[in-house]
Amino acid sequence: MDRQLISRLAHAHHPIAAPLADESVARLLDRATAGQEEGRALDLGCGEGAWLLRALAARPGWQAVGVDLDARALTLARETATALGVERRIGLHHQDATEFSAKEPFDLVLCVGSTHAFGGLLPTLAAARELLAPGGRLLVGDVFWQREPSQAALDGLGAAREDYADLATTTDRVMAEGWTPVSGYVSTEHEWDDYEFAWTGTLAEWVLDHPDHPDAAAAREAADRHRTEWLHGYRGTLGFVTYLLRRD
Repeated sequence: MDRQLISRLAHAHHPIAAPLADESVARLLDRATAGQEEGRALDLGCGEGAWLLRALAARPGWQAVGVDLDARALTLARETATALGVERRIGLHHQDATEFSAKEPFDLVLCVGSTHAFGGLLPTLAAARELLAPGGRLLVGDVFWQREPSQAALDGLGAAREDYADLATTTDRVMAEGWTPVSGYVSTEHEWDDYEFAWTGTLAEWVLDHPDHPDAAAAREAADRHRTEWLHGYRGTLGFVTYLLRRD
């Protein structure tokens, strides 16, 4: 089953593709756009545009650009933008985020939960640096080790111990790349649980509602596997931090 389709189905009731509650998203956006009535925002790996559409709906002076490889997700983003009346203030590009370039820099660059597109957090910082205006802000979210991972956690994630670091080391690495955290947020266990139950439950419910669909068995297997990897593996071990950064 196509991974992009699985992701779209799984995020139907949790459009923010990260363990962040709506209140946390609103607070992060408020802080990221503070003091700017007008601006340009870019989301690298925007999916259905959840971050950008929320920003535009609340900030009439802002414009936005989203980049993603999932054409169907971008179509849904356009439809939502039209419904919200912000379609003239957003541009959506069906393109690999690593290949995106722009003539004008952006006041805010976002990449929350999509750093894998660049090969990790530090390569994402390097890419964002080239797209950010002087004095601009980067909102970036990635995982870290909340505690020392067990073998079950590593197996569930398909990861190695060295793939991530603890929060202190992760922050040190960000700063060593020439960035200053001006704000940040660590997702709570409740947010993680809500996100994972939404991901697995929404996908499983789609299967129950479409038992004769040719992808039903694959979707059910994906939901069950993900639930097992989470509950019997990385729950309580994997953390998620969203940094608001400025360049030194």
